[in-house]
Amino acid sequence: MARRKIRIGTAGWAISSRYSEQFVGPGSHLERYARKMNCVEINSSFYKPHQHKTYERWAATTPATFRFSVKLPQLLTHVQRLIDPHAALDRFSGEVAGLGRKLGAVLVQLPPNLIFDPDVAGDFFLALSQRIHVPVVCEPRHVSWFTPDVDEWFTHRRIARVAADPPTAPGATYPGGWRRLTYIRLHGSPRMYYSAYEPPFISALARRLQAQTGPVWCIFDNTAAGAALGDALATIGSTRPDLG
Repeated sequence: MARRKIRIGTAGWAISSRYSEQFVGPGSHLERYARKMNCVEINSSFYKPHQHKTYERWAATTPATFRFSVKLPQLLTHVQRLIDPHAALDRFSGEVAGLGRKLGAVLVQLPPNLIFDPDVAGDFFLALSQRIHVPVVCEPRHVSWFTPDVDEWFTHRRIARVAADPPTAPGATYPGGWRRLTYIRLHGSPRMYYSAYEPPFISALARRLQAQTGPVWCIFDNTAAGAALGDALATIGSTRPDLG
């Protein structure tokens, strides 16, 4: 059985002024963030590439047990729509190699109108697995990806389907696919990317994380108004004995 490990963080490491007193000390935002959190999800890679040396620098300024999840570029998912991915995957994999052992996962977020095509998806994820040797997590947003057959398809390829809030399709609230890793993305509710979560939600989330028997990532993506950091800190406060 996979060793239990809870990772809690945010999408990006910006520290808003309302939480700056909890991230005191010298160093960059990332260095101060990493003294409190044990992971981060890099979303900026979705919009623009980062150089290998940039990833190297980020890795060098974080603790040994800290891990990064990196979001796949939109060129692959939203422009090319998983088709003919080889050149772009070569570039991406070469860049994120700069993280070394601190690369913990790669996130593939699909556009809401991308329908599951087993041939296209199969070729894409095979090409990805040939270049990336850490867990791959996928956040599909079209209903066609949320069926028992597709869930089995994910499992066979060792791809964890993201559990998302708010859900974009029936079943999206819960993780699927490969269950040796659970990856939860919380986008804010009721207003996506802006709203903070209420204390009862955080308490229930903490119990949910503690109930996992294997590694779990919990990423708050409600960053538009700075709510993510507060939600992550509150969740860590409820689960710290289990962070490992």
